[in-house]
Amino acid sequence: MKAYVFPGQGAQFVGMGKDLYENSPVAKEYFEKANEILGYRITDLMFNGTPEDLRQTKVTQPAVFLHSVISAIALGDEFKPDMVAGHSLGEFSALVAAKALTFEDGLKLVFARAMAMQKACEMEPSTMAAVLGLDDEIVEEVCEEINKENVVVCANYNCPGQLVISGSIEGIDKACEVLKERGAKRALKLPVGGAFHSPLMEPARQELQEAIEKAVVSKPICPVYQNVNAHPQTDPESIKMNLIAQLTAPVRWTQTVKNMINDGANEFIELGPGDVLKGLVRKVDKDVAVG
Repeated sequence: MKAYVFPGQGAQFVGMGKDLYENSPVAKEYFEKANEILGYRITDLMFNGTPEDLRQTKVTQPAVFLHSVISAIALGDEFKPDMVAGHSLGEFSALVAAKALTFEDGLKLVFARAMAMQKACEMEPSTMAAVLGLDDEIVEEVCEEINKENVVVCANYNCPGQLVISGSIEGIDKACEVLKERGAKRALKLPVGGAFHSPLMEPARQELQEAIEKAVVSKPICPVYQNVNAHPQTDPESIKMNLIAQLTAPVRWTQTVKNMINDGANEFIELGPGDVLKGLVRKVDKDVAVG
């Protein structure tokens, strides 16, 4: 069974999507449609901008979304997913690819999400850190202890031995220190604008909730495994609820990949910029085919 997976923020690079635009008339049409919807030529920044341009949240999120979704659209009849999932922002790409959201609605929601997150980041300085080489339970325990005084939570369960934590700058600094003492190979702060998937994103969650509630969500063409609980969803109302909860809840990627494999996935195909998810899938199960 084929599982298609879609990356999140951080996968962007200058020149992303240019080949698609130049070689596929369908892709070109959708990229131009996106320029129109957004009111500026995001394609100029994607194809010829600077890394700094692409690092702006209001550019990064729509850019990664567009590259991912248009890659699926350009496949035409070849795109026959048995199941889909996306990492954080990638969940929106997965929902559009599975026809639960229209291209227009998906792009508008992603842009609204980017702007809401940007605002939340500006309200309170915060950050994230990658923790390598520790069991999830130890990281959870340390976060729980520090969280009594400073915000710090587990944010991304990426693969066994790789977890990202999120919170206030003080909380993350303290957690990194303690986690190294507890045996982490590395506890490294990430160059991100804020504490994604933590309680500090609550203002963004509230803002995005309105937009998601107004959006039309249809029954997808295949199950969508959502970040919040790692379970397959086909019910439009459940999809909406999980999408609203996603901003302040952890991304359960390890659990998602395991559940997809248990449900029959034996081939994972990543659509979008980069190949980060291929690597994570291999670390969850080295025997699964990735492409």
